[in-house]
Amino acid sequence: MRHRQLDMLINNAGVGGGKFIGGKRELSRDGYELRFAVNYLAPFLLTHLLLPALRMSQPSRIIHIGSVGQSALDFDDLMLERRYNGLDAYRRSKLALMMFTLDLADLLKGEHITVNCVHPASLMNTKMVRESIPFTQSTVEEGLRSVMHLATSPTLDTVTGQYFDQLQQARAHPQAYDPTARRSLRQISEQLTGLGSTFASQGD
Repeated sequence: MRHRQLDMLINNAGVGGGKFIGGKRELSRDGYELRFAVNYLAPFLLTHLLLPALRMSQPSRIIHIGSVGQSALDFDDLMLERRYNGLDAYRRSKLALMMFTLDLADLLKGEHITVNCVHPASLMNTKMVRESIPFTQSTVEEGLRSVMHLATSPTLDTVTGQYFDQLQQARAHPQAYDPTARRSLRQISEQLTGLGSTFASQGD
C-alpha cells in the first residue's frame, strides 16, 4: 500500500441500468453479473483492503453512493441468470451496498470510523442516467451537495450505519434490516471476493 493513512473513502464508481429496453445481461471479467460486481462486490473488497489505512487515520469516514431505487435480493438467483433486467440488477446491487453499510458499521462499532450510504439525488443529468431513462430530474450539483454533507458535516461525526435520502436520514428497503439476509450476503461476498472469513460476525 502506497499510503498508510486514509481519512475518507467514497465508493462512487457504478454501472447504471443500461438500455431501458432490450438490454442484455453483462458479465464482469471474472464472470459475475456486471452491476453486482461493480456496484457492490468491488466496494466490498476495496473497503476491506483499505480498512488498515482508515484505522490509522481515525476519525475517518466511509461513504457509499447508493440509490433510492432498491430491490430485494433473490439468493437463489443472485446473478440474475433468469429473467434478467438491467434496471432490476442495478437496484439489487444498490440494496446489497446498503446491507454492507449496516454490516460494516457493526463491524467497526467502538472505532472512530463512520459508515453511511446516501442517495445523492434522483435521476441526475449524467451519462449513466441518460443511457437508461430519457429524462432527468436533478442536477449533478444537487448530488454533490448530498455527498459533501456526509463527507464534511460536523453534525455527522458520530452518525454511522445510516441511509440518507439526499440530506435527510431515511429508511432503506426492509431487506436491508434483515440480519439473516445480511449474513447470507456477507458469506457469499467473502467467497466471491476471496476474503474468506475476515468479516467478523456481529449483531447476528
